[in-house]
Amino acid sequence: MQGRVNDCNEYEEMIAEHYQHGNLLTAIFEVLKAQGKNITQLCLADLAPIDEFHIGGPKASEHFFSQLNFNRHSHVLDIGCGLGGAARFLAHHYQSKVTGVDLTAEYVNTGNELSKLLNLTKRVNLQQASAVALPFTSESFNGAYMMHVGMNIENKETFFKAISSVLTQQAYFGIYDVMQQTTVAPTYPLPWADNEKYSYITTLAEYKSALLTAGFEIVKINNRQQFALDFFAQVREQNKNEHTQPRLGLPMLMKSSSHKKLHNLRNNIKENIIAPFEIIARKCS
Repeated sequence: MQGRVNDCNEYEEMIAEHYQHGNLLTAIFEVLKAQGKNITQLCLADLAPIDEFHIGGPKASEHFFSQLNFNRHSHVLDIGCGLGGAARFLAHHYQSKVTGVDLTAEYVNTGNELSKLLNLTKRVNLQQASAVALPFTSESFNGAYMMHVGMNIENKETFFKAISSVLTQQAYFGIYDVMQQTTVAPTYPLPWADNEKYSYITTLAEYKSALLTAGFEIVKINNRQQFALDFFAQVREQNKNEHTQPRLGLPMLMKSSSHKKLHNLRNNIKENIIAPFEIIARKCS
């Protein structure tokens, strides 16, 4: 195993650089225009292929949020919000207010511009901040979630304690992460890390233990392995029929390494080395 990066600031800089694109908003607009879209009249579906950077896209969001008890009275924290696609999904479908944090400034800036185009700035606000040093006071939120974030967080117990501190009593906390299924190391590169040096993927058991120690109770756990494999099969079939049309998608975010990363992700899940899980938790009284 390669040596870990021990300095937190150095590690966070590496993670931010890993996700950096360089010209993302312009690239998105160019594809949308090539598709004949009017930039001033966009809807969530227009952005969905790139907007929700997690396995399953909007279908995964729909299943995930349906279990979290969020509504128009909720102020929800999105930890590792990326472009804010999940936050906009939640704001649009559940009328919740969502504050998102992410390390990558380009994602935050691009996401806020997209929220403007969708008239969601009153409900969605994205900020550049560290997920392990949340800039919020105690009990600022009555809900929280993270989607494909924990694989970049080393100390999950400390992380979950920090999240608990900004939540009100009985607040729901949802996790949709990729987790280790066996002792076999996954094949890299993967969407969240080019090699194991920057990956902190771990087991469901460790998540559960960290959550309980941090003062959460486990409400429900869902293994989404088959859902992921079905999703990848659908994407592969779509790709066969759409070779010539410009498309938004994860390859825009991962650039030249996208094919290898997605190939490894699919194969690691198929071989039962890793799998996406949902954990629905609630802060204890």
